[in-house]
Amino acid sequence: MPAMVIQGMIIQDMTIRATIATIMTEQLQRLETSLVSETDEASGAAGLVRLMTWLSPSFPVGAYSYSHGLEWAVESGAVKTEIQLTDWVGCLLNHASGWSDAVLFAQAWRAADAGDMERIVEIAALAEALSPSRERHLETMAQGAAFLKASAAWPDALSVALAERSEWLAYPVAVAVKAAGHDIGMNDALAAYLHAFAANLVSAAVRLVPLGQSDGLTALAALEPVILAVAARAGQAGLDDLGGSGFASDIASMKHETQYTRLFRS
Repeated sequence: MPAMVIQGMIIQDMTIRATIATIMTEQLQRLETSLVSETDEASGAAGLVRLMTWLSPSFPVGAYSYSHGLEWAVESGAVKTEIQLTDWVGCLLNHASGWSDAVLFAQAWRAADAGDMERIVEIAALAEALSPSRERHLETMAQGAAFLKASAAWPDALSVALAERSEWLAYPVAVAVKAAGHDIGMNDALAAYLHAFAANLVSAAVRLVPLGQSDGLTALAALEPVILAVAARAGQAGLDDLGGSGFASDIASMKHETQYTRLFRS
């Protein structure tokens, strides 16, 4: 067989082999990308399920027993309708305790994500000090302690170390540390926390005013953009941005301490 023919056959064989190798490499790369994508989706789904569990009304933190001063607001006539309820809760989220909780949550999440235990402790102390009344202090500290205890079923190193230092921890800090410890993104966790905060108050108002279930759902629907906007703003804020002007709510929590007839602890 002529040398040129043999050489041509060798070159053709090498070309075929190279093409096959390229195809196999591309297929492996697509498979690896698919597996990584599926792993990320599974991880994200697991985080979502945990958030739904931890912030569910049935999670044993006793959230249903606190009205955040709303019980006095209803009795005084400040909140009697769905529109007034939406305005009240929206103000808390934008300018008062909801905003402070959001900032503290974001800062605690970042500290936990960095594994900075001392920073977490400092933020926790600040969160406790910001409670404007005895009942508000009880509300955030008791719920935080209950959350740490109940969420121990999902152990992580930071939460365990934090629980060993103290059984009492402000609620937003406790949830933020747990979320970071389980690689749940700050934005998702913060939005879920604020939604649970708003939903609990709406639920309290449905029983207190009383409002119909449809009015409660209308209020929650109206609060969705507020929750998302506050979560986004708090995610970019620092501790210097803490502060509020929800004086009516603060006074309501103080008035509730001596309210004659009470269904809620705050």
